[in-house]
Amino acid sequence: MAQIGNAQSAKKKTTKGPRAIGLLQLAPNGKAHLLPIAILVDGKFYDASAYKADPVPMALESDVVYEAIRTGISQGLFTVTAALQGHNSWLGEGTWLPAGSAPARKIRTDEKPNLDDDSGPPKLRKQGGSSRPSAPNTPPATPPTAPPPPSPSGNPPASTAPAPTSSAPSAKDSPQKDTSPGGPVQDSSAEDDSDPNRPKLRRGKSAPSTTADEPAKPSTTATASKAASSPKATTPEKDAPALQLIPAVSDAHGADPRPYAFEMKPGEEESYRKKMLVLAASEVQTKARQMTPVMTGTAPAKRAPARTPVKPKTASPTFDDVQFRAFDLWNTNEPVFVMSAQAHLPAAPASPASGPRTYTITLVARADIYLELHKLLADVTDEQHLDEFPKLELIDAVDADGDGRGDLLFREVSDAGTAWAIYRPTADSLYPLFEGTPSKPVLLPPDAKH
Repeated sequence: MAQIGNAQSAKKKTTKGPRAIGLLQLAPNGKAHLLPIAILVDGKFYDASAYKADPVPMALESDVVYEAIRTGISQGLFTVTAALQGHNSWLGEGTWLPAGSAPARKIRTDEKPNLDDDSGPPKLRKQGGSSRPSAPNTPPATPPTAPPPPSPSGNPPASTAPAPTSSAPSAKDSPQKDTSPGGPVQDSSAEDDSDPNRPKLRRGKSAPSTTADEPAKPSTTATASKAASSPKATTPEKDAPALQLIPAVSDAHGADPRPYAFEMKPGEEESYRKKMLVLAASEVQTKARQMTPVMTGTAPAKRAPARTPVKPKTASPTFDDVQFRAFDLWNTNEPVFVMSAQAHLPAAPASPASGPRTYTITLVARADIYLELHKLLADVTDEQHLDEFPKLELIDAVDADGDGRGDLLFREVSDAGTAWAIYRPTADSLYPLFEGTPSKPVLLPPDAKH
């Protein structure tokens, strides 16, 4: 019994899940939707769009929270509120909260403001009262002076004549420092609301000063007229942001995300890129020889005695639309490189009428401690062979099973539709953790509202 109990406890420790993997579709207008991809239950991956779909899949149940993670860095939280179905695929609808933004704090109605608190921004208060108690008997600002003694002639001296009021500064024109404990005395003349130049407290930036004859114009009118006159306001930008695809994970007990990007020294990225292009050129040439049709119907010419077979030479391809990314998936400072590009080859000598050929290649390789590359995967295809060789498109790195190591999420495009696949890099290949069934996913346009 003790052995059985130990075995059960050990099995329970290795049990993983449930852990759902999805793909967040983030539009430029802030609308977000979720595509369910895979769900991990008891250490096995299942199709998240079909697992316990009674009637809604478990991955799209209401109030399920997903954390969008881009290359191991959290981007925000997505909470599922509803599930939609179309084209034999599911789509989650919900609310999106970007990272760094917190919900507004709820103000309790029973809380009373503290008017005696002088901290924080200035606050408007009523004129009839003050937050500080005023002193009952406030001494005058200037003490009275004793009258001078009369002169023998009976007339007051010229030096003791009262000074004109215009020469003495008034309390309204020049304020004096108040040293009384009760604070300054309220002056009704200073609180005159009819004065148009009386300063007022406002939040935010101060508005430009205006005279009484010229009324103030709202800033929105000037901004709207300026935007209407600008040519950029009527013409859409050419480089408008497209729909973003970010992996999302829902798991209450998973490893904390960590960055998967591999930081390279100056010049190191260019060196690795050149090595990857050389390896990609070799893979494209090999695939082109396999896909080139052999011309038949001509009589074989008389040849000399057989010698060492010579492989036909293939021209070197040219690459464009090169995308190169480097990951540190194992946290061992051994990078894994993923490069995708379009390769162009001239017409084959066997069939010159076919014209130039274009291939799509996705190459995955790792670098060892000696900076040598080892191929893990080379996917080369063209538009005529998608039924046999699907096209792989890298989405991002994601921790699929919650063990802290990164995996690679791909989109497989074939004639049958689109499927999602998760691969784990090993020492010499990519091990498939999950491969979905091709379907027609619901990919919303960037300006979609629902």
